Amino acid sequence: MPRNRYYAGPPSPHFDGERFFNPDQPTTDRSLWEVLRWKRTSVVAKWPDSVPVSPARPAARVDGLRITMVGHATLLIQAAGLNILTDPVWSERASPVSFLGPKRVTAPGIAFEDLPPIDAVLISHNHYDHLDIATLRRLHAAHVPLLVMPLGNDAIVRSAVPGARIATGDWHDRIDLGAGIATTLTRANHWSARRLGDRRMALWAGHYIDTPAGSVWFAGDTGYGDGAIFREIRDVLGSPDVALIPIGAYEPRWFMTAQHVNPAEAVQILHDVDAAHALGIHWGTFQLTDEAREEPRLALVAALSAAGISPERFVAAEAGASYDFAPRLMPNSVDADLS
Repeated sequence: MPRNRYYAGPPSPHFDGERFFNPDQPTTDRSLWEVLRWKRTSVVAKWPDSVPVSPARPAARVDGLRITMVGHATLLIQAAGLNILTDPVWSERASPVSFLGPKRVTAPGIAFEDLPPIDAVLISHNHYDHLDIATLRRLHAAHVPLLVMPLGNDAIVRSAVPGARIATGDWHDRIDLGAGIATTLTRANHWSARRLGDRRMALWAGHYIDTPAGSVWFAGDTGYGDGAIFREIRDVLGSPDVALIPIGAYEPRWFMTAQHVNPAEAVQILHDVDAAHALGIHWGTFQLTDEAREEPRLALVAALSAAGISPERFVAAEAGASYDFAPRLMPNSVDADLS
């Protein structure tokens, strides 16, 4: 059996022939003893069992740029007539089984039956809160979208969703989505695993989406590291009109810092990529770590204030809310309706 069950390719600056890694960045690997230390010493905040949501009913198509929060890292991006989902999860749990694991406290911000025609799905990595096979099967049956994902993840999806339309790429690869829209896979400081023994055998990434209605960067999951990867995104691809940046699942810091940013680091990423606007994602749906549900939203407001940045520029996205954006016409000239 090959050493890597998902991907066979030549070594690269971030693939050693068996496993992918984050070059020149802190390791995300954690030992069993570190996991046990976390669980033994953590003080876990109590989350509510459920939080009310008023689901949106999206238009079939949008000429401009509209982003609707479904929950966690699932967003509907409607741009220049194309409909795109990121890391879609409509399941009740982020888990390999239906009866254990983190359970959602917010219903999806769009009912599955109310989705518009879905043209493309962008997947960042294979953790269960981002790659949900049950949802991908439903999407394939109802919409047959193009599924775009980093190297190795296709092996997981192909075995579970026969006939799926799949495109894979390495960091920096550009993949056409149709209608003059493309995504470029971007670096992230993270890792992957679906089971014991397959850690870092599939790649992880963000997606930088170029559309006639504006550019959107979906960061995926990431730690901050030294910040070099974010400045590289700005220098190579340009400053996005909208950045979708994670703000939750970050405590305790000694365990999470290499793999998940906190709100203060998310604000630094906003500065590094020089996004005109940002939405905070990856918070408030599944309790994955120790912080309280509302802490990321409140800490984001405090971090923006400390940095002298308007709170309207970076908003914690709420399930069911839609956000309309206009492309940046010139440096420091932006327009957005964050209703």
